[in-house]
Amino acid sequence: MSTHSVEDIKRQSGRLRGTLLASLANPVTGALAEDDQTLIKYHGSYQQDDRDVRDERRRQKLEPDHAFMIRTRTPGGVVTPAQWLKLDAIATTYAERGLRITTRQAFQFHGVIKRDLKATMQAINAALIDTLAACGDVNRNIAVAANPYLSRVHAAVQAQAEALSKHLLPNSRAYYEIWLDEDKIGGSGEEDEPIYGATYLPRKFKIGFAVPPSNDVDVFAQDLGFIAVLGDDGTLLGYNVSIGGGMGATHGDAETYPRIADVIGFVSPEHVIAIAEAVVTTQRDWGNREVRKRARLKYTIDDRGLGNFMTEVERRSGVSFSEAQAFDFAHNADRFGWQQGDDGLWHLTLRIVSGRIWDRDGVRHLSGLRRIAARLDADGGAPEFRLTPNQNLLIANLDDSQRASIDRLVVEYGLDTHVSASPLRKTALACVALPTCGLAMAEAERYLPEFVDRLEQRLAKHGLDSNDLHLRISGCPNGCSRPYLAEIALVGKAPGRYNLMLGADHRGQRLNTLYRENIDETTILDTLDPLFGRYVAERIDDERFGDFVVRAGIVSIDSTGSRTLPLELIA
Repeated sequence: MSTHSVEDIKRQSGRLRGTLLASLANPVTGALAEDDQTLIKYHGSYQQDDRDVRDERRRQKLEPDHAFMIRTRTPGGVVTPAQWLKLDAIATTYAERGLRITTRQAFQFHGVIKRDLKATMQAINAALIDTLAACGDVNRNIAVAANPYLSRVHAAVQAQAEALSKHLLPNSRAYYEIWLDEDKIGGSGEEDEPIYGATYLPRKFKIGFAVPPSNDVDVFAQDLGFIAVLGDDGTLLGYNVSIGGGMGATHGDAETYPRIADVIGFVSPEHVIAIAEAVVTTQRDWGNREVRKRARLKYTIDDRGLGNFMTEVERRSGVSFSEAQAFDFAHNADRFGWQQGDDGLWHLTLRIVSGRIWDRDGVRHLSGLRRIAARLDADGGAPEFRLTPNQNLLIANLDDSQRASIDRLVVEYGLDTHVSASPLRKTALACVALPTCGLAMAEAERYLPEFVDRLEQRLAKHGLDSNDLHLRISGCPNGCSRPYLAEIALVGKAPGRYNLMLGADHRGQRLNTLYRENIDETTILDTLDPLFGRYVAERIDDERFGDFVVRAGIVSIDSTGSRTLPLELIA
């Protein structure tokens, strides 16, 4: 067991190199050295083990069944059909459980064993994608609205996100030396890191770009958010900037909590990189490096003061914020089926349950998308696959002549689940949780389908079959599935037991709050059942369930971050 703190490990790592090469070469174990398990995160991977077999292997005096999760850095989740085909080949060659779409619009590969790690990384690089800074105490994959309507605006915002992602990459050449066999150059191990410094950030950092009326990125859950502001002619004028969002918390620890970001002002597009760098470097210097659970930007802002933080960002960037512009989010979900963009091209959004794309138990989604990607790659043009922040898949930029053939493949391979799925099932999210996530306290991804089945029965009892209710399940309180922004959320407490959270809105602008603690499925359903009855009897017009439980006083939204945004900013 390492006695080094994370800060020590970063400081002594030789700019993220550590002893990774020696760990990878060690044939005695499927694991990495303790400190290297921290460092590999900055290269886009986590060491995990199969918790389903952990106890049995311990009884047999075997080490855990170690394997690695690899996460891509794909700003906005945009890849070409040719890249999709290469990622598919990687998943079928090296990984288990197919491809997985994350809530940060990245791909995750699960179950890669240590001896295949380098070959997998090289194959990802050959697809012109990398995994650098997909994890670790750095800026993570930048999320971008997968907006199918405003095609020209999406292209401009996507380009801005890609430029920002590149600007915020670490300067260390460790990734290229270790995984791509590039030669060491002068200064290796001592590269200048003008943005991150010798010990990088105190904790992870997340950025999102939203394009109203869709808040599919849940922009207020991000450390740093950019909300597109459009002119009357539909051109991009700039962005409202938000800071201080974050979902993570620790059960029973009042010092940790989810928080929605504060809108602090408006900037023009040319100032995005300067503002982002100033926010990141201020967090680098002001963030809490003594207490890691209090190291996210949200705590820095609450501890140092929003006004003080804004002043420092303006000083470092040389940019003064203008008054924030009014904006209007209609929802934070995806819209399924075909939509036509303002450039006349068509976009198809498919429902992917928990983002898992595989061939199993009669499901042939991996094979079907392989056929679609091959067809689009052969057709030419500029089609895109866009991963949505809600774990779904958008096939973008198709012309009229391509729709019929794509529809046939969608039906042939059962990818048309969005057609018959209930509104509840289409919007539900879950994190990976068991068996691979080391933080999971309860099931999430594997539990979601059966819980939805049972919740649908209760909704049908009250005539709410078609109700558009946002449900999210997280295996632990760290919040990868953004559960605190769901109208109903289950947050894992122990195997088969969850905290029941209620009261968020459907636009991602209000956090939910704890309603019942540490309860099992039967109690969860029996608790919700009478609330659904009251909702039917007492709701006003088209009032959403999350809004109803707040208005009716069923839950009380307090002042610790579970708050709505200032009304003057909402059109």
